This record gives sequence, C-alpha cells and structure tokens, in this order.
Amino acid sequence: MADARRVIATVCLSGTLEDKLVAAAAAGFDGVELFENDLVHSAWSPARIRRCCADLGLDIDLYQPFRDFEAVPPDVLRANLRRAEAKFDVMEQLGVDTMLVCSSVSPDAVDDDELAAEQLHLLASRAAERGMRIAYEALAWGRFVNTYEHSWRIVRRADHPALGLCLDSFHVLSRGGDPSLIRTIPGEKLFFLQLADAPKLDMDILQWSRHHRLFPGQGAFDLRGFTDAVLSTGYAGPWSLEVFNDVFRQADPRPAAVDAMRSLLLLEEQLGLPDAGLAPAPRLAG
Repeated sequence: MADARRVIATVCLSGTLEDKLVAAAAAGFDGVELFENDLVHSAWSPARIRRCCADLGLDIDLYQPFRDFEAVPPDVLRANLRRAEAKFDVMEQLGVDTMLVCSSVSPDAVDDDELAAEQLHLLASRAAERGMRIAYEALAWGRFVNTYEHSWRIVRRADHPALGLCLDSFHVLSRGGDPSLIRTIPGEKLFFLQLADAPKLDMDILQWSRHHRLFPGQGAFDLRGFTDAVLSTGYAGPWSLEVFNDVFRQADPRPAAVDAMRSLLLLEEQLGLPDAGLAPAPRLAG
C-alpha cells in the first residue's frame, strides 16, 4: 500500500472543475476520477484539462459513468457502441485509459447474463483496440445486476483481459452484501476500488447514495472489513473516494479535500498498512 495511488472523484467537491483539481492536488491526492458532468460543464477542452492535471501533478485514473450498455437488442447495442466510441475519443484527449460502466437500469435491458457478457466482451474488445479498459460496476439499484457477485459472474463469462470489475463499498454494503466473497476474485480482475461510508438510513437506496454518502470513518459501514477483503485479492490499483453528499458539494473544496485525505489515511492506519497516517506533502501553497 505504500505505493498505492490515492484518488478522489471530482463529484466529491464543489466549484468549477479547475477548483476541484486544484483542491485535490493541494490535499496531496495522486489523481482524480473525472465525472462526466464536470467535463460537460467545464469551459475547458479535454486537452486543456489534461494539461492542467499534468501541471498539478494529477493523473486522471477513471472516466465515468457510462450507463445502460449491456443486455440490449441489436439496434440499441449499435447505438451504445457509437456512444462508447465517442467516449473513447474524449478519453484519448484526456489521457485516461479506464472507463466505468454501470450495470444497466434501462427498460431496454433484458435479464440475460450470456447476452450481457457477450456485449461487454465486444465493448472491451473495442476499448482494447484503443489501449483502454472497461471497469464494470454493479449498481445497488441495477435493474438485473445489483450485486458484485452477479457482476463478477458476467465479467468471468465475458472473459476478456480488458474487462474487469469496479468495486464500490456503498453498492456492496448498502445492500448488506457479504464482502468476504470478494476474496475469491483474482486481484488482476479488480480494475478499480471506490470507497464511501454512509449513515444507516431507512430510505430509497438511490437517494441514499446520491445525497448521503460520507468519507470513510464518518458513517456506519464496515469499511475496514470491506477494504481488507479487497486487499486480500492482491489488488494494487488506486484507492478512490467517491462520495455524493449535498453538504460537501456546497462547501469550500480545499478543506473538503483535506478532510477526504485524512479519512483515507485513517482507513489505511486502521488496516495497519505501511506508511499509514503519514500525510503526503501538499503540492501547492495556500
């Protein structure tokens, strides 16, 4: 873990995309997940965003989200592949090689794991031609695929080296999932790790996710057990905070980013990892 990358999703922070990137760099993060909405609302081109990140010492580790892709009729699949190629064009300009694909909530989708695997294999093949990868994530409210066990069965069936899993602690723990089964997944098939805590609330799971996530250690989830299960696979990719919270998105992004980094360091310390608790030196003054 001493060499692991600490990443924060731009959706965690308030302000313009430039504000978010500056705050992430100042807090000592190594990279960001770029949320598409932040790109769409930015006045900057993808190429300029890439240069800004490079100047700040940040990588763009993930581009997300790509929604409602798999297990669809042929005409919808063709349209979805055109959408994907357009995203790959943007990713090339951004200099990012991994795209998050969320399990479908579309009424066009059908409950057919074989078809989902076949279509995700095709998408991964298209991505691989561009030197890119697909990280498939089971949304807790996915229409048919809403557990990581189910998403893993599909990824395993698809059997493509450019297709792996994104594991998000919220999607697993909000449904009361058993993270111990993560230990059975080969680490090389875990492409991305997203971490979020949350209070225990009795409410619609989508609204819970979109408005009430917290940084690790601020809620009721067993982040330590979840992350320990992920580490047991040999996962060596980024540790990324993905926290949707209305309060954080209205607060000054700089202290929010520092708070985020502290939460990640605390989690590392609780796991007894090397260099845990040693905050990286800020890159920027002020």
